[in-house]
Amino acid sequence: MGPDLVEPALDDRLADAVTLIDAPDVVVAVTRHGRRTVMTGGSALAPPTPRHALRYELGSLSKTFTVLLLADLARAGALSLDDRLAVHLPQLPLAHPHSRRITLRHLATHTSGLPRIPADLIPGALVKPYDNGYARYDTERLLRAFARTRPRNRPGTRWRYSNFGLALLGPAMSRAAGDDYATLLTDRVLRPLGLTGTTLGPGTTGTDAIGHRANGVTPVRSTEMGAFVAAGSVRATPGDLLTYLEALLSPDGTPLAGALRDVQVPLLRRGWRKRHTHTLTWYQHPSPRGPLLFHVGATFGQQAFLGYHRASHTGVLALATRRGRTCRMTGTAYDLLYALAGESPD
Repeated sequence: MGPDLVEPALDDRLADAVTLIDAPDVVVAVTRHGRRTVMTGGSALAPPTPRHALRYELGSLSKTFTVLLLADLARAGALSLDDRLAVHLPQLPLAHPHSRRITLRHLATHTSGLPRIPADLIPGALVKPYDNGYARYDTERLLRAFARTRPRNRPGTRWRYSNFGLALLGPAMSRAAGDDYATLLTDRVLRPLGLTGTTLGPGTTGTDAIGHRANGVTPVRSTEMGAFVAAGSVRATPGDLLTYLEALLSPDGTPLAGALRDVQVPLLRRGWRKRHTHTLTWYQHPSPRGPLLFHVGATFGQQAFLGYHRASHTGVLALATRRGRTCRMTGTAYDLLYALAGESPD
C-alpha cells in the first residue's frame, strides 16, 4: 500500500472495510469526483506484485462490459436491441417458438426465459464443483444447446439470471459486427476508455491475482470461460476499474458517452412489490440521495464488486481472492457505498 494511494479522509473507513473482508488478498477503493483512495490487505502474505497492481478475474461483472459493447453497437447501427437473436443466428434450427422470440434486449436483461446454464453443464458442476466445465465448452456446443433448450417462460415476462443468455450475446454481436467478440470489446470499449490493464485472458506471470478455494489456502487455476467469454471472462486491474467507474459517472467526457448513458436507464422491476430495479446491465437500489447502481461477480477463486452513486459522484470497488460464503466482501462494499452516498465529499 503506497502512501500516494490513500486519501486521509477515507483512510480509516477503507481500512475497516479491508479488515471486515475475510480473504487472502483484498483491494477496496473509492473514487469521488475523480479523487481516488485505494486500500489493500488480506490474510495472506503480500504478493511480489502489489495487490493494487494485479489483474483480477471479474466473473459476472464482465457482463457490464459486454452489454456496454451491445449498447455501443446499437448506437452505431450494427444491430438493434430489439433484434431477435435468431436474426443473427440464421442457420440455427430452433425447435421451440419462444426461442425464436428472444431478443438481444431479453438476453442483456435476463428476461429471455433461458436457464442459468445449459442442462449439460449441471451434472459436472454437481459432481466436481471446482472443475471448470466452461473451459471445454465451445461455441458450436453452446449454439446446439440453445437450439434444443425450451425457455422456461415467454421472453420478456420474467427475470431469471442467465449466464447462458449472456453468453449468446457473444456470437450474435460477432455476426452482426463482422468480428470476434474479443476484438470488438477491445476496439470499441477497452481501448476508447483507456483500459490498458483489462484483458479477456491471463496476463504474464506475476501480473494476475491468484484465486483460492473457500479454505483460503488452496490455489485455483485461472478461470477460462470457453464459449461463455461474454458472460464472465474479463480481468482488470483496480486502476482500470476506477477509470471504468469514472466513465460511468461522467459519460460526457468519454468516446462512449451515449452507450454509457444507455446502460444506466432503468428498464424493469421485479421481486416482491417490484422492489428490485434493473437497467440494461446494472442492478439499481434506492438510497436517500438517489439510486445506487452496482454489479457483482465471482469465479472459482475470486470475487468482485463495482458500484456507484451518480448524485454524489462516488464509485466503490472491492476485489478479493476468495469465493467462500464467509468472505463478506459484497455486503461490506455495498454498505460502504450506501454510507458514502449519504454524505457530501470533503
